[in-house]
Amino acid sequence: MLKVERKKSYDTKRPPEKEMIFGVRAVMEAIDAGKVLDKVLVRRDMSSAIGKELLIKLEGTGTQIQRVPLEKLNQFTDKNHQGVIAFLSPIEFTPLDSLVQSLYDEGKTPLLMMLDGVTDVRNFGAIARTCVCAGVHALIIGTRGSAAINGDAVKASAGALHSLPICKVENLQNALQYLQESGLRIVAATEHTDRNYTEVDMTIPTCIVMGSEEKGIYEENLKLCTDQVRLPMTGVIESLNVSVAAGVFIYEAVRQRSCK
Repeated sequence: MLKVERKKSYDTKRPPEKEMIFGVRAVMEAIDAGKVLDKVLVRRDMSSAIGKELLIKLEGTGTQIQRVPLEKLNQFTDKNHQGVIAFLSPIEFTPLDSLVQSLYDEGKTPLLMMLDGVTDVRNFGAIARTCVCAGVHALIIGTRGSAAINGDAVKASAGALHSLPICKVENLQNALQYLQESGLRIVAATEHTDRNYTEVDMTIPTCIVMGSEEKGIYEENLKLCTDQVRLPMTGVIESLNVSVAAGVFIYEAVRQRSCK
């Protein structure tokens, strides 16, 4: 029997075209104009001189770059994308160091949330919404392995992403080390401990770290956390949705601070 080879199918939801930029030069011009990009898809086998120039230009922006096959790019648009599609971010990002410094200068006790590997847009948006409601000062994410910050994320956050400072960092480990050096307690939500989440003092400067539901916090990042705590589970299901778990941790910090 003749074996028919099927092409790989990509289940891709097309964002509105106003959220995308097509073409190498168009993306380079957007970078030069100061546009904030969430991520850039680049054709996997692109090796032209101008393509390399684009990659060099992207290096200093902290933008996520994904090498993908042509078929993936074609799922997003029928236009001549020249092997490059950039996705515009609907928000501006805040440098982590300037944010922490400004909080201390204003006499505030920092309360931050870091997400490690949370890629679901709805969970990301829900966590951002809770952060705004509870008075969390900022949300920290990595350049890679994070949910796309697009119109769907803004919608899921009920607009909270427009008022919550988002710090997008190249390396979460470096960010964790910086936060420790800046006097913050790093509280990791993990099942690999017997310590209850109510047993850690979050009235001092604190950063809560949440990992993905599938993999949790990346091991190397977990080692850098000063405290590892868990939510007690007594039912047959052993874990909560990450946005729900984040809400529990955030409001425990709010409870402690209001009591103090």
